[in-house]
Amino acid sequence: MKKDLYLFIDEGGDFNFSNTGTKHFTLSCISKTRPFEAYKVLYELKYDLMESGLIELEYFHASEDRQIVRDQIFKIIDKNFRDSKINSIIVQKNRAHPKVLEDERFYTDMFSCFIENSLKDLNISQYRKLIIITDRIPIKRKRNAVEKGLKLVLSEKLTKFIEYTILHHDSKSNFDLQLADYCNWAIYRKWERGDLRSYDLIKKFIKSEIDIFETDTKLYY
Repeated sequence: MKKDLYLFIDEGGDFNFSNTGTKHFTLSCISKTRPFEAYKVLYELKYDLMESGLIELEYFHASEDRQIVRDQIFKIIDKNFRDSKINSIIVQKNRAHPKVLEDERFYTDMFSCFIENSLKDLNISQYRKLIIITDRIPIKRKRNAVEKGLKLVLSEKLTKFIEYTILHHDSKSNFDLQLADYCNWAIYRKWERGDLRSYDLIKKFIKSEIDIFETDTKLYY
């Protein structure tokens, strides 16, 4: 029986395209099929942490968690990602042409490139269905731009083979979105700050890591 393929997507960086914003914008996803073996371990860790005194920990979030929590999460990733892959694209924002930033084109173009790269080299016909889950996007026009970018590629690449679903869930409700946040945070830290501490813990699971403006040398700010 064919399995469903899940893509859990997270983003890093801001949308301030000036010298006061972040240098990079990143998109990363975890692709995996059930069973999701890390779930039980993550539940146990959450309650272990509560019992040890971290009673305010509602969910896992890499940029906010204490280092002792991060260490545990990366250990769980190491032991439970045997059949999971990480794909990522990196945008050096000052190399993005101003026309790309008009309206919601940036989001549409980036998600199109991202999802195409994430599905590349996959024998998609071996799966029954593709289920894409992102963190909840509160701004409607931004959400529409994301879905437009995804559907541009998915409609062209997948409809001949399998159906797909795009969902937006609050990351607090989904351990795999929280793991995607951790993986994307590690990749973002590498590019933004040259910090490899967390990146080195997940790099063996990274299938692709594409700097999409690598060959564009012109800087716009």
